[in-house]
Parts: sequence; structure tokens; C-alpha cells
Amino acid sequence: MAEGLRERKKRQTRQRLSAVATRLFVERGFAQVTIAEVAAAADVSVNTVYNYFEAKEDLVLPPDEASPARIADIVRRRTPGQSAAGALLSQLRDEVRRRDRKLGLTEGFAPVLEMMRAAPTLSARLEELGRQMTDRLTALLVEETGAGQDDPLPRAIAWQLGCLHSLVFAEIGRRTTAGEGPEAIAEAALALLDVVESLLSEQVLSYAVRKG
Repeated sequence: MAEGLRERKKRQTRQRLSAVATRLFVERGFAQVTIAEVAAAADVSVNTVYNYFEAKEDLVLPPDEASPARIADIVRRRTPGQSAAGALLSQLRDEVRRRDRKLGLTEGFAPVLEMMRAAPTLSARLEELGRQMTDRLTALLVEETGAGQDDPLPRAIAWQLGCLHSLVFAEIGRRTTAGEGPEAIAEAALALLDVVESLLSEQVLSYAVRKG
């Protein structure tokens, strides 16, 4: 379904608020900037900011991009014949090739990453997000495979896929901090995905294949 005018304007406003806030956070530090200052810089009311973002951390980690359901949604959308691991590997490769902004594969991301790492609440949010992603994926795998609630296999698979997801982000972050450009980082990330796939067991790679 095509995006309507209202939805497009809301998305553009949300992106502008996030961009303005991130610029201020990078310049002055996350803890040193208030929502009121973000609103003033964006020429909107404080209520408008809260209409789009429930918490200050959401301005840097928008829920539609940094979602607890991210990995589960990727697996849920897999095509017939594709496994849970195959779906995640395919999605990550596609995002890397597209230099997707949610991976941080954009010019000028290094200061943003530095700002995020210096903010305890953002670091805590990222850590909790990783746990939630694994929990959501576990629940989906239990539901789709019909595994018992005490069966450790779905959680073990979800944990491995969650670690794969985190590893890619960590590698991108490490290379970004080292001063590498998006093109070189993308090539390294794709190589890393190839290595990880070669190391995954057949049980992981063939788990939860979607039937046609």
C-alpha cells in the first residue's frame, strides 16, 4: 500500500526531529540536552516532540528502526524454503549492500556512535534491546515449530541468531571508530557474514524452514 500524504508528513517530521536532536546530542552530549531544547531547535512545541517520541532515547534509537521485534519480523517474513537463519543472513546482506542507515553505514556516523557510547542510558537501551530481540525471536520459533515451552532448542537458535546480529553491528562500530569509510566497512561486513555462515551448524541453518 502506497504511503499517504499524512503518513509521509508524519514520517518526515519524525525524521527531522530525530536529526535535529542527534545533532545537538553530538555537539553537547546526550545528557546535556533537554527535550525543550530539541523542540526549540526544531521550532516545534515540547508536546509535539513527545507526540512522536515517548522517551528522549527514542530520538536516537527510533522504535521503528530499533525495534525489539526486528529479528522476529525478519524471520516471520521469510520466503517458502527459507530457514530462520537464512532469512536473517539474507536481510543483513541486503541492508549492508544498501548501506542502510540503521546499520550506521553512512558518512559521518562516527561522532554519533561516540555520543551513544558515552551515554549510559543509550548503552543500556541497546543492551536491553538485544535481549528483547532474542526473547521475541524465541517466542516466534516456539509458536511456529510447536516446540514445548521447556524445549531449549528455540532459545538456543534465537541466541545464536541474536549473537550474529549483534556481531555485525559490533564489527561495523569497531571499523567506524577506527575511521574506515562506509564502502570498506560494508565489504568487511559482507565478508564477516560469509565466515559466520560457514561456521553455523547444519542444524542452525536448516532450522524452522518455511514450508511452501
